[in-house]
Amino acid sequence: MNRTPHEKFPPHLVDPNEPVDTARKYKIIGPGLVVAATGIGAPDLVATLVAGSKYGYALLWTVVIGVIMKIVLVEGAGRYSLATGRTIFEGWRTLGPWTTWYFGPYILIWGFVYGATGMSAAAMPLAVLFPALPLWAWAIIMGLSGFVIVWLGKYSMVEKITAVLVGLMFLLIVGLSIYTIPNLPDLFRGLVPMIPGGSVTYTLALAGSVGGTITLAAYGYWLREKGWYSPKFMRVMQLDNTVAYVISGIFVAATFVLGVEVLYSAGLAVSSSDKGLLDLADILKDRYGVVIGNLFLIGFWAASYSSIIGVWSGVSLMFADFWGNIRRKPTNHPDTLTGGKYFKFYVLWLTFPPMILFLMDRPIFLILLYGVLGALFMPFLAVTLLWILNTKRVPERWRNGWFTNSILTICAVLFISLGIYQCTEAIVRVLN
Repeated sequence: MNRTPHEKFPPHLVDPNEPVDTARKYKIIGPGLVVAATGIGAPDLVATLVAGSKYGYALLWTVVIGVIMKIVLVEGAGRYSLATGRTIFEGWRTLGPWTTWYFGPYILIWGFVYGATGMSAAAMPLAVLFPALPLWAWAIIMGLSGFVIVWLGKYSMVEKITAVLVGLMFLLIVGLSIYTIPNLPDLFRGLVPMIPGGSVTYTLALAGSVGGTITLAAYGYWLREKGWYSPKFMRVMQLDNTVAYVISGIFVAATFVLGVEVLYSAGLAVSSSDKGLLDLADILKDRYGVVIGNLFLIGFWAASYSSIIGVWSGVSLMFADFWGNIRRKPTNHPDTLTGGKYFKFYVLWLTFPPMILFLMDRPIFLILLYGVLGALFMPFLAVTLLWILNTKRVPERWRNGWFTNSILTICAVLFISLGIYQCTEAIVRVLN
């Protein structure tokens, strides 16, 4: 039955007291791997490299903190969906119309700008490896290939392709970090929390960069696509999420090692933009040979392209659910699922309008809005999860415990601080 805007949300759509299956019954390659891989993009890798090149192993501990925070955040989004049978956007709507007024403009602006930046990031290593085509041409190819995979395929295809890309980037980047023969005593000392002088901003950024922004909230939608839709899947969801973020944390830590052993040890620096990864590839070629440099570029491509596949799938599902709610469609209406017309609209939105940005100078107002709204999303997610998961919106059995509340509170404080900094930085960057 369709719901009117003023109607209260219906009772729980699932039985919160159903028995919970053991995780051993399921394969642990699932939505967690997709959400973790989607969230690791070129900006995260560059931030990790730059931090390693500036401070050595001193900030390695922040990668561990980042993994713990993302496990808790994503588990919260997944637990809400499984415990109630509702999507995270339906949960946000119970907090008032302000969540819709924030999320609606954000997902449209984010998609437009990310579409261009995601395609460009995946294109950069290919433009170096195969210079016969210019960067913009490779960017269009990346966008179109991602479009075809998500438009024609089902979630199972997205999961399989992501698993291959994760395996490739993990093997190459972790392998290269081992190849540099890291200084193990210094590495283990880097796991002891400390903040070197002048590194507060990097500390906040690194702790917040292990694996995603809006894509974290897509987890519940991928759970539904996987067929994990009720409390009996709670344990497998928690294991799936934990394993995936541990893998992503090892990958980010390996990038950190490259920053230390290749850059910090030689007193070298790379660009703080996405091109910093190309700088590192050039340095690897000079030090270890062309083959090693090219292997890094392939790993860089796999990480970036997995983000395209994941965003085109997961964020399109989020938009479809948002628009389905606006149009008063019932939960799980075909228009809001993979392949539905709302889903396909957003896949088109991510792919084709952003190509205009390849031909334009910097659209200052759009970049400013993107920076500000993006900086606010992680505080939004942390605060709303604290709100939703401690109230009657979730059955008592599945509400937060003290540990989860403590981590979510730390997340909220950290991301609010980081959000204020990023908003200020976005405004200054545009004005300059």
